[in-house]
Order: sequence, then structure tokens, then C-alpha cells
Amino acid sequence: MVIHFKNSKKMETKILEELKQIKFILSKITGTEDLPTKEKFSQEALDKAAKEYQDMVIKRGEWVSNNDLYKVSNIYSWSSGKFIIEKFGFNNYFQRGKSYYFNKKDLLALRNELKVRKIDLGRYMELIEDQEKFEKYISTINLPKGKNKKKSFEIPEELEEIETKPYLISEEVIKKEIEELKQEFRNKKLADYVDLYYKGTYGMFKYQYEFDKYLEASLKRESKNWCNKFNYANNALKKLKEIQKAAEEQT
Repeated sequence: MVIHFKNSKKMETKILEELKQIKFILSKITGTEDLPTKEKFSQEALDKAAKEYQDMVIKRGEWVSNNDLYKVSNIYSWSSGKFIIEKFGFNNYFQRGKSYYFNKKDLLALRNELKVRKIDLGRYMELIEDQEKFEKYISTINLPKGKNKKKSFEIPEELEEIETKPYLISEEVIKKEIEELKQEFRNKKLADYVDLYYKGTYGMFKYQYEFDKYLEASLKRESKNWCNKFNYANNALKKLKEIQKAAEEQT
């Protein structure tokens, strides 16, 4: 069954006219109104229009390059861009060549949110870097010297069922060391030189470039050694609990 609408021809003409107007407006926006019809909305023309639009919003200050992040707020540095993308899921940005451009409004919103949560972005970046170094140290501590982890190898087909279970240390032994280290932290007033993060389970030396040369070498060494021992003990406790949990799940 075909339904005929009254004045359908007139309506069709009106719709076509409106579509022409829309296309004309788009061609004006993209700057291609003088090009042949086939070229007006080509991918090249659209890419050119997008680039020109990006240039415009950059000039208006709505978008900030990764090299100019510090101009938005002193919490940012040239290296903050990649970090906030990876750690905070910042997604209002675009890339041109090797440069990233971030939405200024959202950068300010992120700054305000970090301020509310009392998060020093620069210090958090240092903390993550310090953790990665520590984890790398832990992961390589048992590797034989001179061995290349990326060395090519081939395991013989008949080789199998060679495994072991890790020995366990009493949880109380580890907790005792942690408590002793906490007591040392208080007695020696290491809070002046060491920050504690993640609910007091990770220590990090307070490096400050302007004053570092004036800090006694022995005090600096003592603070860093304390951090290493404290972080090692807490990592051991964490690993022990993971092993215990895995064992419980298997039973």
C-alpha cells in the first residue's frame, strides 16, 4: 500500500532546498565554497578545515600545548601532559605532530580537583617514578649478574614439572620490623626528611634541589636507607598476604 501525502512534491522541494543551504553553510565553514562540488567535502578539504579550526582555538587560548602547560597553572610542567593522560584518563586533547594540545578549561578543572584532594601533582609524579624504580629493583634483585633478560632461548620439549613453592616468613616477624622502623622514624624525627604515602606504607625521601647541598650527607643517607628498609618490609608483607590469599583460594 502506498500512501500519498498532500503537497508531497512541494515538501520534497523544500527539503532539497534546505539540504542545499546546509551544504553551502558547510562549504563556507570549511572554506571550500569556490571549489568544484566533488572537492568541497573531500577528506583533504575536511582535514584542512579541521587544522585551521585547531589553529584558531589555539590562538584564542582555548587549547594549550604540552610545552606551555605551566602557563595554565604552576602545578603543571612540560612533562605533565603524558602523565595526566595515563594516570587520570585526561581525554580532552588532540595531537598534532609530536605536540599535544590540552583543553584549558579542563586543565583548570583538574587542578581544582587535585587541590581539593590535597594532591601535589609534581610530588605525585615523583612518587610514581620512585615506585617504578623500587619495583624494578625488587624484580631484578634475584637475577644472576650479567644475564640478559631478553636473551633468546628454547626450552627442550621433554623439560617439564620443575617448580617450587616459596618459603614463608611469619607475618609477625615482618610486622615487628615495620613497627621498629616506625619507632625509629619517630625517634629520629625523620618526618622532616621523609614523606609517607599510601596510608603510611611507602616512604620517600624529600629531595629539594635548593637545599640539598646543605643537608648532611649522613642524614641524607640515613633517610634513604630507612625508606629502602621500610618499603622492602611493607612489600614483603604485601607479597606474603598475596601468597596466603592465593593458597586459600586453591583450597
